[in-house]
Amino acid sequence: MINQFIRNLPKAELHVHIEGTLEPELMFKLAERNQIKLPFESISAVKKAYNFHNLQSFLDIYYQGTQVLQQEQDFYDLTWAYVQKAISQNVRHTEIFVDPQSHTDRGIPFKVVHDGIYQALKDAESQFGLSSRIILCFLRHLSAEQAMATLKEALPYKETIIAVGLDSSEQGNPPEKFTAVFDRARAENFLTVAHAGEEGPPEYIWSALKLLQVSRIDHGVRCEEDQELVDYLIKKQIPLTVCPLSNVKLKVFDSMEQHNLKKLLNLGICVTVNSDDPAYFGGYIAENYQAAMDALKLSQSEIIQLAKNSFLASFLDSEAKNALIEELNSYTAARSD
Repeated sequence: MINQFIRNLPKAELHVHIEGTLEPELMFKLAERNQIKLPFESISAVKKAYNFHNLQSFLDIYYQGTQVLQQEQDFYDLTWAYVQKAISQNVRHTEIFVDPQSHTDRGIPFKVVHDGIYQALKDAESQFGLSSRIILCFLRHLSAEQAMATLKEALPYKETIIAVGLDSSEQGNPPEKFTAVFDRARAENFLTVAHAGEEGPPEYIWSALKLLQVSRIDHGVRCEEDQELVDYLIKKQIPLTVCPLSNVKLKVFDSMEQHNLKKLLNLGICVTVNSDDPAYFGGYIAENYQAAMDALKLSQSEIIQLAKNSFLASFLDSEAKNALIEELNSYTAARSD
């Protein structure tokens, strides 16, 4: 049961893979629409398969699920379903990751992927006031040359894609593999982020910061293994987009009680809470807040700080950030510890 304070708390989500919001029910609906045979007999069979032991075991099923996404309407429906969930949990701003390569490699045009997602986000803003940004992620298990080709495909969409990122299999695919791609992306005025320090070592976080010159680190929970890195993150206020349920599901931590979210927050790092791939990991953003609060005994003031961090870490301009923080302050004024 989600605490009403958490559900209604104004918040931003900065780390959610739109493909990872594909619920089994929608997966089956789209498979039927597009006449695709799934390797699962039922929705319950899909859910039983969500028993991951590491990042790669999750990715294997994740990429299998993307096969049902074929038409612009599919990407619209996928995004619209996420929007409905986000609105119900009072997400005021979202910055979603998109993996074009998992679709273009199947012959789906970049435009089909982009236009379906963008139209849903545009409709969400006009109907619900939900602001959003799109972040294009490169699949790090593929080559840097393929990433560069994808970046070139994205150039006509610079008005709607605000940043590029790096996701997929972290082990053995260090950030430096993509230095030239990120150099080109920054030259084209894209902002940059990167997954680092989830399964990979703290050195990957350093590489993302120094070589890719990212604005924030996605995950980053292994930073505590390097005190110099922790000090740097605090000094520079580099945000971490942490995903508690994901980290436990993928065995980054053995249990939520062992998660270092509270420790990192209290050290002064700009930590945020996010859902990552909520259809696969058992919860959207409010469920992540709730699980962290319950297991780590987060105070109301710590919950409020996490929400404030989500606005501060966003790619919104200062005026929009301040307006959302004021909304948060109004909501929490009579409810703080």
